[in-house]
Amino acid sequence: MKDFLKITSKSASAIMKMRQEILFSKGVFSPKTKLSMALIWSIATKCEPCLKYYAVKAKEAGLTEEELGELLTVGSTMGGCVGEMWCLKAYHAFKHADEMAASCCEVHFEDK
Repeated sequence: MKDFLKITSKSASAIMKMRQEILFSKGVFSPKTKLSMALIWSIATKCEPCLKYYAVKAKEAGLTEEELGELLTVGSTMGGCVGEMWCLKAYHAFKHADEMAASCCEVHFEDK
């Protein structure tokens, strides 16, 4: 990762810092809402490390299982069978949040 950061002028670190500043701060939307949006975006783009990360972070921000259910209903409705499978992965990550390790969003983009 160090070489990648070097040749990309540390853009990955800058992007992660921007995500942290935007998603975890209160604005018009709460961090819980913004992290829920990030989770649904992760489902739509089929990014499993992001999906796991944002499921855990949304839960930590206070997303309830009932709220998650409604979010996953939207994801599976909009994504069809494939979306449903990715929503199932998100549900699993949410249910097992206490067991999840940091994903690429925290580990791989640190400026080392």
